[in-house]
Amino acid sequence: MMINTRKGTEWIIERLRSHQLPDGSWNYPFETGISTDAYMIILLRTLEIEDEELIKGLAARILSRQEKNGAWKIFYDEGEGNLTATVESYYALLYSGYYQKDDPQLKKAKKFILAKGGLEEANIFAKIMFAMTGQLKYPSFFPLPVEVILLPLPFPINFYSFSVFGRANMTPIMLLMDKKFSLKTAKSPNLQDLTVTRDQEVSWIQPNEWRSFLSILEEGISSLMGLPDQLHKLAIERAKKYMLDHIEEDGTLFSYYSSTFLMIFALMSLGYKKTDPLIVNALSGIMSMKCEINGLPHMQYTTANVWNTSLIGYALQSAGVETDDEMIVKANQYLLGKQHHKFGDWIIHNRNQLPGGWGFSDVNTIHPDVDDTTTSLRVVARVASTNLHSWDRGISWLLSMQNNDGGWAAFEKNTNSKLLNLLPIEKGRFILADPTCADITGRTIEFLGNYTNLPAQNESVKKAVKWLVKNQEQNGSWYGRWGICYIYGTWAAVTGLMAVGLSRLHPSIDSAVEWLKNIQNEDGGWGESCNSDHKGKYIPLGESTLTHSAWALDALISALDQPTAEIEKGISFLVNSISREDWTTSYPKGQGMAGAFYIHYHSYRYIFPLLALSHYQTKYKG
Repeated sequence: MMINTRKGTEWIIERLRSHQLPDGSWNYPFETGISTDAYMIILLRTLEIEDEELIKGLAARILSRQEKNGAWKIFYDEGEGNLTATVESYYALLYSGYYQKDDPQLKKAKKFILAKGGLEEANIFAKIMFAMTGQLKYPSFFPLPVEVILLPLPFPINFYSFSVFGRANMTPIMLLMDKKFSLKTAKSPNLQDLTVTRDQEVSWIQPNEWRSFLSILEEGISSLMGLPDQLHKLAIERAKKYMLDHIEEDGTLFSYYSSTFLMIFALMSLGYKKTDPLIVNALSGIMSMKCEINGLPHMQYTTANVWNTSLIGYALQSAGVETDDEMIVKANQYLLGKQHHKFGDWIIHNRNQLPGGWGFSDVNTIHPDVDDTTTSLRVVARVASTNLHSWDRGISWLLSMQNNDGGWAAFEKNTNSKLLNLLPIEKGRFILADPTCADITGRTIEFLGNYTNLPAQNESVKKAVKWLVKNQEQNGSWYGRWGICYIYGTWAAVTGLMAVGLSRLHPSIDSAVEWLKNIQNEDGGWGESCNSDHKGKYIPLGESTLTHSAWALDALISALDQPTAEIEKGISFLVNSISREDWTTSYPKGQGMAGAFYIHYHSYRYIFPLLALSHYQTKYKG
């Protein structure tokens, strides 16, 4: 006997209806731990801006996340704690001026920091922040000189070999490394007691076979025409121009917190005053990304309005909400107004293509991505006949972004040079490369199979299917680049492959189904740890989450003609847990950088259960 899902779906639909904004969007928080909160305190104090209400609120939020041992974590089951997050939090609380080194909480944090190797063991971005604010010396050597920006496109490694999010962050970093700029104030704390190797230069370079990479760069730079001093000045100007050309209307660089934070310091290193309109507007832009969570302020890394709205609009329509419902009408209008009309960096590797994609945040106008584009197109698909120009532009842009290997990456085309693996920068493959991934490729062909007239024998589809089959893990799963993690990638791959006609009996589908069945929890749900991500293998969470369970169920439902015991047990878990509120609902389900940057999407606990319940109802009850 099938489970009645009606009550659960109606509860979610009404929750979503009550949370929609007047402009048609949903602005659920894009929560990324406490790092951005810490950096905001540090930035305000460094710029000597006395926004005491915000600083007190951010400090209170940071302190509320501290563990009993004095550390901070970036996800629930991280172990003892995260050194970088703890150092950043300790520094911010000190710099706020409301906490002193002899406070019990900070004394415990200091003990943890020193036990884990001190300031020197923080990640590279934290080290850069400490150098910018006078707590660490800049390295005498950095593997990316600013002259890299001058290397021509045909050269094996050039500025546009990096991902767009890599360029967004590395451009101000290269300027800061070149200028060795730092700024201290009368309120700056002294973190010298957190260093272990006080008389030695802190290592910024990861152990790697990087000499070959350097030789490639040196060869390229030496081949440039001009005197070294002239080239250096030109490179500085080019880097500055790149930043200024990519500032959004709200003043942020690419609408990202990290790149905007770095740009503010980079501009000051070039002689801009703290009061310059560029810096004032940049600060205003990241201030506008503030949200409130449980009564305390949180600085979002970016806003997720387009992503939330496109996913929610898609889920609502899958659940049977009609296109003439005011909620869907307003969502469609919002999304159609957010389609891009400007050229972005994607044109470098995709010439002769007009704009037509969608971006992630509500202020993003030049930085579209494949995932937001397919999800937005899913929402407007039912009204495509009245918006043919938008529909055609979106489809055209999407198809043009397919990589040569057959799959799709997030932001750009063919930006995954193997030479980037030689670069000795921590987490370099996550920062600098934008490779084809199973989650984006699977979701793209799911859209093409279910929402367009593209035949299964279309060459683009065939190439994507071939890539997915070839890149399946031995255990039957797929790694998901932008979610946690193997359950996410497997859901995207299976639903995509089924949408374009792959047989349920195909070995790839069969092994994926068996893998999902084998990792189901006793309570009927599924749960995966963020440890999966940086350890490169599936690690169970030990508890079930709504989102992981929905992904696993949706994959099984797409592959199986009849509801199995596993599906029924999973649906029962979703229905009985739909309104739960505990650590599993706030556990990160997205990631940006393995081991360092995880995302709690507040919208996911509604979106994906609604999709799974709706697909169960539609497929098995008709």
